[in-house]
Amino acid sequence: MSKPVVAIVGRPNVGKSTLFNALAGERISIVKDTPGVTRDRIYADITWLDQSFTMIDTGGIEPESSDIILKSMREQAQIAIDTADVIIFLTDVRQGLVDADSKVADMLRRSHKPVVLVVNKVDNFEKFMGDVYEFYNLGLGDPFPVSASGKLGFGEMLDEVCSHFNKKADIDEEDDRPKVAIIGKPNVGKSSIINKLLGKDRVIVSDIAGTTRDAIDTAVKRNGQEYVFIDTAGLRRKSKIKDEIERFSIIRTVTAVERCDVAVLVIDATMGVTEQDAKIAGIAHERGKGVIVAVNKWDAIEKDDKTMNKFKNDIKMTLSFMPYAELLFISAETGQRLEKLFTTIDMVVQNQTLRIATGILNEILAEAVALAEPPSDKGKRLRLYYITEVSVKPPTFVIFVNDKELAHFSYIRYIENKIREAFGFKGTPLRFIIRERKDN
Repeated sequence: MSKPVVAIVGRPNVGKSTLFNALAGERISIVKDTPGVTRDRIYADITWLDQSFTMIDTGGIEPESSDIILKSMREQAQIAIDTADVIIFLTDVRQGLVDADSKVADMLRRSHKPVVLVVNKVDNFEKFMGDVYEFYNLGLGDPFPVSASGKLGFGEMLDEVCSHFNKKADIDEEDDRPKVAIIGKPNVGKSSIINKLLGKDRVIVSDIAGTTRDAIDTAVKRNGQEYVFIDTAGLRRKSKIKDEIERFSIIRTVTAVERCDVAVLVIDATMGVTEQDAKIAGIAHERGKGVIVAVNKWDAIEKDDKTMNKFKNDIKMTLSFMPYAELLFISAETGQRLEKLFTTIDMVVQNQTLRIATGILNEILAEAVALAEPPSDKGKRLRLYYITEVSVKPPTFVIFVNDKELAHFSYIRYIENKIREAFGFKGTPLRFIIRERKDN
């Protein structure tokens, strides 16, 4: 099940980042060895009561500005609006209702998405309530007063946000076609791959303002099985600001990855594997999705008998945090090995949902412990009592131990490798949850 996506939008300086950071708190799950994933925290996983969702912080929207940075913020907010399930529209009680707020409200109304109107900087509810009521004039329903800096009023606001999720879940549940997100840096050939699979060029979005539908879903049928491809290429934007382009592509990637079962990371063979590729791969890894690395433009490379191995080693080094990723060398131009993409997707989807019987898992665990003694500290040794698989997509295992502190990352990685030796689990990350069970 993909998590719902919630975007915070609003004019500059109304407190979006303050609200984002207050909600994200320190609970952002940072996978230690994933490069650059949460450096500039544009997105975070939030849990409220029993609901979890992905929250995106957009730049400020200046509806009428032609200044390049503000224009690019507006486009970025439009991406977030297009791909979000629910939008938090943040306004500022101190500045009051301004003309630009009404313009943003118009933009949001056109999206036909659920909008939760939030009025920030309400540090004293009695004092400011009169000013909050003014925001009813936007015609977006009840305004929710909060103070992002004081962390006041969050409960009612989050209840309202979460109330819109269930409708999405019903739609998602019915569609069991494998969903594949094609991700990667700009210009690596993502759209070319989908066009080749379809055998015809699709027209990507007209240039009418407001039609930046980014993730374009395309159904492709192969051997009686239908797949949904989520293309993140979208529009080529002539942004002059490198950071902005990168931020765009990250927002786009996060929302596409959130909805997919398998992410295909496209790398340009002529450019080699880069840190930015690793950053994009990290998004799929962090979210526990299946991953296939497709090295595109392979036909354009001068090759000898060592070329492929050198490339494989470079990828292993740069993407060292995801040794499970499947690797394909393809060409969208010639169609080379594109058919193999489907069999690889099928395999990864199968592995993402593979369930292993508890008895067999515990046999593997016992054998692993016998082969390599668990770590100890100050005379106390780690004991592993029991392992069981608790969920799939990705396969998630709980291991019960006597002392969590002793369960070093490297030993758990060793257990993971033993499980992979037995069952493969190619193309999917595995998750391990360590629980303590005290000796009686």
